[in-house]
Amino acid sequence: MSAPEHWQHRKLKSLLLLPLAALFAALAAARRFAWRIGLLGSRHPGVPVIVVGNITAGGTGKTPLVLWLARFLQDKGKHPAIISRGYGAVRRDPRPVPPDGNAADYGDEPCLMARRAGCPVWVGSNRAGTAEAMRRAHPDIDVILSDDGLQHYRLARDFEIAVIDGARGLGNGWPLPAGPLREPPSRLAEVDAVVINGGNTSGAFPRALTMRLQGVHFRNLARPQQVVTAAHFRGMTVHAAAGIGNPQRFFGHLRELGLACIEHPFPDHHPYRAADLAFGDGAPVVMTEKDAVKCAAFAGADHWALIVDAEVDARLGELVTARLSQAARHG
Repeated sequence: MSAPEHWQHRKLKSLLLLPLAALFAALAAARRFAWRIGLLGSRHPGVPVIVVGNITAGGTGKTPLVLWLARFLQDKGKHPAIISRGYGAVRRDPRPVPPDGNAADYGDEPCLMARRAGCPVWVGSNRAGTAEAMRRAHPDIDVILSDDGLQHYRLARDFEIAVIDGARGLGNGWPLPAGPLREPPSRLAEVDAVVINGGNTSGAFPRALTMRLQGVHFRNLARPQQVVTAAHFRGMTVHAAAGIGNPQRFFGHLRELGLACIEHPFPDHHPYRAADLAFGDGAPVVMTEKDAVKCAAFAGADHWALIVDAEVDARLGELVTARLSQAARHG
């Protein structure tokens, strides 16, 4: 389901988990310090690395931003590639993700990116090793985008982007498991850009850049060439399924499009089976693109995926371009 309620508010459960949270924070701080002083080694793949991550657990919209960056870099004449951990995949070795790859083999987000990015996408549990293997296979690559991995310090990086869910912010401000924080809020002062996905940035993040997820078209899972607008569902009640970090963001978007929804939140990265979407009333089922890559094999004529793209503050592109130019001058 969505993030635990005690991550957003300092409830009794949060207080009871504070001893574990203190231990987590201490171990995370010790690990960061070990990387900074060189006690633990990091590796650089030889081309600029842009890491898109977050300091909270749960989805914040990183993957749409990575896709936006891939298109932005391609428009600038670059040859980007994407690496990801491949959450949920059984294999751990570095390997390319084919456009028709199975989410069980590569992870749902890598499969989505392989379908949409227009550039190589590789997965592997060791991001540094994955980047090196990908470069050997694709020597023309000149920029690497890491989907997640802000805390994967083994991979040296040139530009860090922290994405924050504008609706949830940093939750109750406490470390895991009492709250959602993987790293302290002070970590945001160290990254090159903070991007807020939706919401208002005027409060806690006044200098952050903005990003919004926009989508008005739906693609049929059984007939991918069939694309409709939200008007196709007017006058109907649809089943809305979402196995993402913040399902309410998806449900809210559908309501803004005028759809009447029966909400079905699932855990993030949920391994869908046909029975999960067998609601028995014949109503259309709409879902995220991330969910769709796991449902295409058993989808029927009334299964649809919302096509979403990120609209990003132009200043992010300017910052990235400046850093890449700087890297080229010193390369």
